[in-house]
Amino acid sequence: MWNTKRFGMLGLLGVVSLWAQNPSGGAAIENKFDTPQARVFIATLAPHIPVSSPAGHATNRVLIYLDAGRMTRKESNGAVQNIDFKHGDIRWRPASGAYVAENIGDRPIRILEIDLKSKSPAPMPVSKLDPVVVDTKHYKVELENEQVRIMRVHYDAHEKGPVHEHILNRVVVYLNDQTNGKAGEARISGAAKHTEENTSDQPADRIAVELK
Repeated sequence: MWNTKRFGMLGLLGVVSLWAQNPSGGAAIENKFDTPQARVFIATLAPHIPVSSPAGHATNRVLIYLDAGRMTRKESNGAVQNIDFKHGDIRWRPASGAYVAENIGDRPIRILEIDLKSKSPAPMPVSKLDPVVVDTKHYKVELENEQVRIMRVHYDAHEKGPVHEHILNRVVVYLNDQTNGKAGEARISGAAKHTEENTSDQPADRIAVELK
């Protein structure tokens, strides 16, 4: 059974409504925000219903899996890829042609997708207070290329970090409930110099995708 305690009845009803509006019936799209740099949305895939993407994707994407699961991706040339993932996993997906995706598990799965619209300028700005330099305890680089730098952020309960600075716009995804956000929530954040503190009794985990 789908864990409605985690998703909430309002979220469940919203997904059902989106499925009703989707002719394919297998995927619900919840748009989060759209900026000149990126479009961010959550795709929820129902179990055992192939979802066709006949036009493919013209842009590179970052995928953040909000649920554990398993799916297949069949390319237009017939090649099939099996994809296993855990909650919080990250994947880089280059622009591609037509394909068919299918959730082969028994529960709906949510994937937060970031469609990247722009290439990075050169050279990129640098700060002496870069969090991955001054706060290696809490900030770890998971992936970096010419379009993004993806950081995994973890604070134990009641931990506080040093002053650091963000220069680039970034998409922040909350992996669990914490003081400033709920699990599965995504926000766009701009330049900032600050300290961070987890005032909760529970660990706080986030993913920060910097947009170059």
